[in-house]
Amino acid sequence: MDKDERHAFNEKNIADFRASGGQIDSFGDAPVLLLTTIGAKSGKQRINPLMYLADDQAPDRVYVFASAAGADKDPDWLHNVLAHPADLTVEIGKETLAADAQVVPDPPRRQIFARQATLYPGFAGYQEKTTRQIPVVELNLHR
Repeated sequence: MDKDERHAFNEKNIADFRASGGQIDSFGDAPVLLLTTIGAKSGKQRINPLMYLADDQAPDRVYVFASAAGADKDPDWLHNVLAHPADLTVEIGKETLAADAQVVPDPPRRQIFARQATLYPGFAGYQEKTTRQIPVVELNLHR
């Protein structure tokens, strides 16, 4: 999928998410959020639909995975998060929240990623496709 096709796919998913109150058909029943970042280079807002894992211990914390479907390069959204970790917006369902982020270090990263890969085996496949360690990003939601 080239850049224009990815952009059109994301735009459709964003529209579907907002029209349905938080569901995207192409993600099936998986939990999905919209992460709005500020471009590290452009300074423009960027929106990415991402699967997430809720933290059972902290209702205002969720995790997203910089898998890029197993590509050998981190996704652009991760660079944006690293450049502006305190300037994020997260949409979950019909709720829009400010958020901040941090990359989860090992060993908790391994445990969180393993849980996601158990729930959604595609993530294990993504890790097998690349030599990079897929980053796990903790999003702290501000209600």
